Amino acid sequence: MKVIIQIPCYNEAETLPQVVEDLPKSLPGIDCIEYLIIDDGSHDHTSEVARGLGVHHVVRHKSNRGLAATFATGLHECLELGADIIVNTDGDHQYPGRYIGDLVKPIVDGRADLVIGDRRPGSDPKFSPLKRALQRFGGAVVSWMAGRPIPDPVSGFRAMSRDAAIRTHIVTGYSYTLESLLQAVHRGLSIEFVPIETNNPTRKSRLMRSLPHFIGRSGATLLRVFFMFHPLNVLVWFSGIFGLVGLVPIIRFLIFAAIGDGQGHLQSLVLGTALVVLSAMILVAGLIADLISHNRKLIEYAIEYGITVEGTNRAPHPAQQTSR
Repeated sequence: MKVIIQIPCYNEAETLPQVVEDLPKSLPGIDCIEYLIIDDGSHDHTSEVARGLGVHHVVRHKSNRGLAATFATGLHECLELGADIIVNTDGDHQYPGRYIGDLVKPIVDGRADLVIGDRRPGSDPKFSPLKRALQRFGGAVVSWMAGRPIPDPVSGFRAMSRDAAIRTHIVTGYSYTLESLLQAVHRGLSIEFVPIETNNPTRKSRLMRSLPHFIGRSGATLLRVFFMFHPLNVLVWFSGIFGLVGLVPIIRFLIFAAIGDGQGHLQSLVLGTALVVLSAMILVAGLIADLISHNRKLIEYAIEYGITVEGTNRAPHPAQQTSR
């Protein structure tokens, strides 16, 4: 069984030696461990440092494309290289390598498809009280959307089986954590969380420029992913609300018309009709979005089936323009 540990990097030349030194050289039940660096257009010689450290595989984006695209490139490359299990960790040495065995074990034992390191952010003293409160609130929202407890939805320290990686398709541009997690839930994959501790920060987070920025981008990602999988559910509610609100002025007009005073209340009829028409348009949009969602599932199934049958899909990834 082959494990590839992928490390998305952007200007991580300073911390990368610590990260690589901390990675395991062997694991129970694993025959082969390899390391992969995905350099997201760094300008501090991250790729050169990685090669000097003896990293097995180095892939470099020609320009900086963001964490989500870098993670997706890593998954594609790991599948190309024949990985049975893919471990993702950060290049800033936030996650101790000693926990990688804990991440891999549930997959080796056949219990899980995706294993995530739980930092217990709601009680982590490294976070401010406000950040801990927001983490608890965000975890509650994601847990509601997933229909199961999700203790640390934005942890990037995770391991996934080959099958889970094949079924992961990152389309948002901000971060992969929420999208890949909700995709795994939607596809019925088995998910486990293992408790971990984190190292002291070596730099400020590049994803969290500020709390409002992080909340806004994460919220947009959640809405996009939820709507991607449940478009009709969402739009039916909006359609129903506008339809019910539209019926109120229509009924009002009909009441006045019944008592012979309808001529002076035509504005109620116009407003109600407009709202009902808008309700119908939203419902039609929901039906179209639902058909598109089902079509997306068929396309994803075709891609996944092709990769599974061929073992390794050698066609270039649509979003992957890299150099080695």
